[in-house]
Amino acid sequence: MGTYIVLFGFTQQGIMNIKESPGRVEAAKKSCQAMGAKVKDFYAVMGMGQYDTLFILEAPDDETIAKAALAIGSLGNVHTDAHRAFAEDEYRRIIAALP
Repeated sequence: MGTYIVLFGFTQQGIMNIKESPGRVEAAKKSCQAMGAKVKDFYAVMGMGQYDTLFILEAPDDETIAKAALAIGSLGNVHTDAHRAFAEDEYRRIIAALP
């Protein structure tokens, strides 16, 4: 399982309905789980410019995260930005394998 960081930024629709956001977070967690990804953590973030919240997830592959991010974004409340994150041990293996 790989680790991923998905950043979310509220759209105009999302911020206008901000009080519904906690329920949307729970729905997004369930959606991710149904697609085979596990939400490890959720954070509301400050000072990141265009991003307001983020998930840290585990998933079997990039395709799973792409589907989850697209499904969540298609509801119109957030835009998404997904990134693969490598733990320190993974990073060290990658560096050690360089020619």
